[in-house]
Amino acid sequence: MDFGIRDRWAVVGASSQGLGFGCADALAAEGVNVVLNARRAGPLADAAGRLRRHGVVVREVVGDVSDPDVRGALLDAAPQVDILVTNAGGPPPGDFRTWTEDDWLAAVRRNMLGPVELIKATVDDMAARGFGRVVNITSGAVKAPIANLGLSNGARSGLTGFVAGVARQPRLASANVTVNNLLPGRFATARLRQTVGGEEPSPEGIPAGRFGTPAEFGAVCAFLCSAQAGYMTGQNVLLDGGTYPGTF
Repeated sequence: MDFGIRDRWAVVGASSQGLGFGCADALAAEGVNVVLNARRAGPLADAAGRLRRHGVVVREVVGDVSDPDVRGALLDAAPQVDILVTNAGGPPPGDFRTWTEDDWLAAVRRNMLGPVELIKATVDDMAARGFGRVVNITSGAVKAPIANLGLSNGARSGLTGFVAGVARQPRLASANVTVNNLLPGRFATARLRQTVGGEEPSPEGIPAGRFGTPAEFGAVCAFLCSAQAGYMTGQNVLLDGGTYPGTF
C-alpha cells in the first residue's frame, strides 16, 4: 500500500536508535524526508547514512530534545513540518521515596512539556496546509503503570491527557491534522535493559512470546502518519504483544 506521504517532511526526536529510528526508517521507506535527532553525533551520523539509502533527504540535529534551543533547531532544519514524531529518552526507574522535586521537573520537561511545545509550534501551520500528522511515542505504562517507573508514568500520563483535548479541536481535526499516541510495551531496545536494572530481559508474561522490534513499531507509526489514517485522531495505540489484560 502506498501511504501517500512521499516527499513530505518529518521531524523525529531521539531517532538514532531504538523506536525513534524504527519510525524514521519506516517513514523514509515511504519516501518521507527526515530530520533526525540524537544527543551523540556519531550514532546520529550512522543512522542518517542508513536512512539515505532510501533516497530521501536526511538532516541531522545533535542535542537533547528537552532543550528548547535544540527543539528550535529541529524545526528550523525542515522547510515545513508535515509529520512530527515526538520522542525522548524516558527517566530512570527507581523508588519514588528517593525522587526530588528536581527529578520530577526534569521528567515532566522531557516527556510532557517538550512534546507539548513541539506540537504547539507545528499544528497550526499543518492545519493551514491541510495536512498534518503528530505521533507521540509514550509508553504502555500509560495504560498499566509500572511501579518503578513512576517518573515516566506521571509525565507521560500528563501528555496523554493533553493530547486527548488537543486532538479533538475542530480547527485541527477538520483540517486533516491528527494527533495520536503510540504506546510501546516491551521492545528489544537499550531502554528495556535499563528498566529491568541491567538484568537479562525475559519475554515472560508476553502472550506473543517475544519482544517487539523497532521495525514493526515503525511500521505502525508510518501508518498513523499516512494519508489513509486521516480519520484516526486522539487515540492511544498500544503495541505490547497482548500483555495488557484489559478489555478497554
